[in-house]
Amino acid sequence: MLASALWILLMGFFAGQLARRLGAPPLIGMILIGIAIGPQLGNLISPEVLDAADDLRLVAVMIILMKAGLGLDREKLAQQGTVALRLGFLPASVEAVVVAIASIFLFNFDFLTGLLLGCVVGAESPAVIVPGMLRLKSQGWGVVKGIPDAILTGSALSDVLLLLVFGLLMNFLGQEDVEAVSLPGGLSLTPLQLLPFQALLEIGLGLVAGWVAAQLLVLLLVKQNWTRTIVQDTIIAASVALFLVIFTNVFPYYSGYLAVMAMGFFLIELDAPLARLIRSGFDVLWAVAEIVLFVLLGASIQLQVLGDVLLPGLLLLAIGLGLGRGIGWYLSTLGSNWTGKEKAFLLPGNMAKATVQAAIGALPLAAGIEGGEIILAIAALSILTTAPIGAWATQVFAPKLLEKGEVDPTKVAVTGRPIFLAAVDPSPLASPVLLKAADLARRSNGEVIVLYVNNLGDNDAVNELRNKAQKLLADIRFEFLTVSGAVPEEIVRVAQARQVTDIIIGKRGDRSLDAILIGSISQSVLEMSPIPVMTVDSPKA
Repeated sequence: MLASALWILLMGFFAGQLARRLGAPPLIGMILIGIAIGPQLGNLISPEVLDAADDLRLVAVMIILMKAGLGLDREKLAQQGTVALRLGFLPASVEAVVVAIASIFLFNFDFLTGLLLGCVVGAESPAVIVPGMLRLKSQGWGVVKGIPDAILTGSALSDVLLLLVFGLLMNFLGQEDVEAVSLPGGLSLTPLQLLPFQALLEIGLGLVAGWVAAQLLVLLLVKQNWTRTIVQDTIIAASVALFLVIFTNVFPYYSGYLAVMAMGFFLIELDAPLARLIRSGFDVLWAVAEIVLFVLLGASIQLQVLGDVLLPGLLLLAIGLGLGRGIGWYLSTLGSNWTGKEKAFLLPGNMAKATVQAAIGALPLAAGIEGGEIILAIAALSILTTAPIGAWATQVFAPKLLEKGEVDPTKVAVTGRPIFLAAVDPSPLASPVLLKAADLARRSNGEVIVLYVNNLGDNDAVNELRNKAQKLLADIRFEFLTVSGAVPEEIVRVAQARQVTDIIIGKRGDRSLDAILIGSISQSVLEMSPIPVMTVDSPKA
């Protein structure tokens, strides 16, 4: 098992980074390496790890759903009105029905078996869609109208509905005894008639469970102060979230996935500072969980069952996406303030299928349902096609179809490391400026650019400043630059060209001639810079 873990983590990481360097989403490389080292080809993953794959995927999905909840914006969701709710029911439902009808002609299925296939194919992948939408939010794409938030919420709701219908159809087609439920007053309802009430119950209780869990975390971690570090906060939050998911095996009347997402959402409303800390912890957890999830996803794909259904399967997926989801997306955004381009973005942004298909695709075959092998093959085909294409197309078409707005750092982590520009000169202010830059970089895992505007050609001063920077920034990634020209203008020009986060510059407190000059420089930078400027006072004598 340890050797398998090494194969999964190391090979998955480097395959993902290779895909990223080639301009593709990392998950493509992870899925492909999973196929390569899985039982279909290399057989480098132990049977024990493969047997635990479902549980490991469950943990990974829990992590990404918690990240999704911590990234939701209540104001943006309220702004969208019913669009998010419609996205949660219409696209997936219409796609499932269209796939059911198409499978009658392509595979000679009856309608109920076709609808079972439609539920498998129509479910959306939180493991692909959630990271993609959070990445867009961190870059500002679509945030003005809350488009990523609407897609995130709709994706979670749609999976609740389709999994309910899938379970009901499994009972019917598996020829299990399905009895009508007797209600007070002599009313009797079949499971099919009870389905809308089940969906509302699971959604309602899921929201309540998420709210209760968020209240519990605030009580334990803030009011009672049981923890001392971010790591401890993250462990408690992850344990509560995992409990919400697995407790559905005992109490199957609420959606565990929705409860986890709701817990993250309510944490923001109840205690934003705690939510920010937990979000940073789950970012670290996802760095590992992402590799495990997609490598095991690739390892679970059954390549041998794809051959006979490849062409009709691709046609079925195209019909489901193009016609089924196309109608659902149109109805979901009807009457909204979305532009035509923003509506078109739903195709790449809301098409990915992966985790749900891997979890339930083999269940019809295991239950002995006729056509189960074809359902499994279509599930594998949907993973191999829609997950990589959806992840790639999301990041490619977002800048072309969505409007870029201001990133809200209270809802989602900002992408990239912060870069601080430390403007120094040979005066005693150099050390305080460098120390301030080092402190900020250490707190944020950032980088520093040390800039000296050298108009006198003083090489001794350059060497002295470089040595001082190497000493004070020894554990910080930094770059030392020298330029010539007007000091304030050059500082601002370099800061803008290098897209720094903040400028740090010194300012003396006395009134000597040199202090007046330096003070005027810092004042000029403050006045002309569009980038935030921090001033550091001179050390006291």
